Amino acid sequence: MKEYGFGEAIDLAVTEAMRRDDRIVVFGEDVPMVRRELLVRFGPERVRGTPISESAFLGAGVGAAMAGLRPIVEIMLVDFVAVALSGLLNEAAKIEDFSGGSWPVPLVVRATCGGGYGDGGQHEQALWGLLAGIPGLTVVVPSTPADGAGLMMSALADDGPVVFLEHKLLSARWLEWMAGSRRDTVTFDIPLAGAAGEVPDPPVAVPIGRAVVRREGRHLVMFSVAVGVHRCLEAAEELEQRGIEATVVDLRTVRPLDRHAIVDAAGATKRVLVVDEDYAGFGLSGEIAAVVAESGLAARFGRVAVEGTIPYARHLEREALPNVDRIVAAAVDLIG
Repeated sequence: MKEYGFGEAIDLAVTEAMRRDDRIVVFGEDVPMVRRELLVRFGPERVRGTPISESAFLGAGVGAAMAGLRPIVEIMLVDFVAVALSGLLNEAAKIEDFSGGSWPVPLVVRATCGGGYGDGGQHEQALWGLLAGIPGLTVVVPSTPADGAGLMMSALADDGPVVFLEHKLLSARWLEWMAGSRRDTVTFDIPLAGAAGEVPDPPVAVPIGRAVVRREGRHLVMFSVAVGVHRCLEAAEELEQRGIEATVVDLRTVRPLDRHAIVDAAGATKRVLVVDEDYAGFGLSGEIAAVVAESGLAARFGRVAVEGTIPYARHLEREALPNVDRIVAAAVDLIG
């Protein structure tokens, strides 16, 4: 195995999948520049730039998928999905059901997500809860290069629409583009364990909908995705100094949720903490609470999430996002 950066690993998977299947095409705003390695290898017929109109090129992606291609539509920031939401909500997610299963839509929507680099509430949202609330969509949120590559391989083999979200703090390329040299006096709290790591070449598919335990502990369990997983692991180290042992579960996908993994981990500790960079209300944390409650478990529950609009000011942004201090405090409170 070789070490790759987070974004590099995902690109490695896309390259391998495109080599195997000439139906896979990539298009979106600035794609010939952002994916220039793919452009050089596969040419402008398969790697295409588009006008800055997310509703137009996502709609084109739905049509291309219905016509027999397997498109990857790149939306620069997941916040901009709002411009094209009808294509996901009313077309991609529903056409297979409307056609009685005879007309699948093998579409991957690839977008960056997440904050922590000072870009404000219109560019730093997570929104995986919003998207996972749409029946028919699969929502994937990896936290490591190996999982990023493996889940992309699975997404490109899936016959339904998949939203593939990559956190910008894990991707050197996106972080440089969004918050690089123009902010060279600002440091970013990048989880190094997620930003680079060993990846099989060619990548090995990771099953969609299967969580993984990153750390074992007996006092409480913390569930998260993306950067939140690494924040939980950091918090678990601090909690250990206080005599508190925490399990950390990386969900890896938001829809479908690995319900068995959630119930098993919650049942083992009876204390559940969800660390979610998405909004607290009506999202992932509430869904996990429902899974635990519906299983019949009597467990104490807490969550560390985003309560409102993400501020632009860096010191306010830090307090709004789930940081290690907030996680440790919530865990201690949960233990009582």
